Amino acid sequence: MSSQYPIIAVTGSSGAGTTTTGRAFSKLFVSEGLNAATVSGDSFHRYTREEMARVAERGDYGDFNHFSLEANHIDKLEALFQDFGSTGTGQYREYVHDEDRELIAAGHEPGSFTPWQNLPSDCDLLFYEGLHGGVQTEQHDVAGHVDLLVGVVPIVNLEWIQKIHRDTHHRGYSQDEVVETIVNRMDDYVQDIVPQFSNTHINFQRVPTVDTSNPFVVREVPSADESMIVVHFRHYADVDFQRLLQMIPGSFMSRQDTLVIPGPKLPLAIDLILRPRILELMEHKRYAW
Repeated sequence: MSSQYPIIAVTGSSGAGTTTTGRAFSKLFVSEGLNAATVSGDSFHRYTREEMARVAERGDYGDFNHFSLEANHIDKLEALFQDFGSTGTGQYREYVHDEDRELIAAGHEPGSFTPWQNLPSDCDLLFYEGLHGGVQTEQHDVAGHVDLLVGVVPIVNLEWIQKIHRDTHHRGYSQDEVVETIVNRMDDYVQDIVPQFSNTHINFQRVPTVDTSNPFVVREVPSADESMIVVHFRHYADVDFQRLLQMIPGSFMSRQDTLVIPGPKLPLAIDLILRPRILELMEHKRYAW
């Protein structure tokens, strides 16, 4: 951790809602006039899309999926966090998505990576969004470099429903293919993704209020109106729960460290909960100089 060069990370699996939360953070940064260096977890994957397809054809997908630490440059992610916390810069690259028109126009193939390069040296903070921002193992301690670590994780049935819906409707996969993917990477999800949510400072967990008992037959993703958000705070003694209960209609406390809010109130909750923490990090940064 570093007072001079703070790091904020949002961790959670693909389809869990990290992108939505990332957009909320971006709006906060803009409204507070902060220059954040944004890094995506996709850029630390070890293999290109073509390489992953070849691995899948060999039947090894369970050992080489993006959940797996071995399929990612966890060492380079940890080095980036360590370097940024010390110097305010570090090495990163970008993963080229199909919709990244500027990168594609510059000659980069979708599913590939841009060359490694240095972050700008004038950033107020580093913001990471991806799969492994909270990793902590005997070999790597990514979480130990993060000043504000946020987990975004729906209950697992809902996560599967969201993945099936996204991959069949927007990525052209059959439901059988998506279910096979879920099964093949389950061990890595349990071993490499789930433990991170014990390292986070705050977790936002979406829970549906409709029946999702069999996620493989549900045709529609439960809406925000059909969901509640369970917000867990590791350091709950520092949280002004009375203020949050007053400001978020329909909210209540289920435990002394847990706030429950209606699904549609998530953007409001993110602003009320995270804006003060970001401003606190910036205040520490000013004093550190």
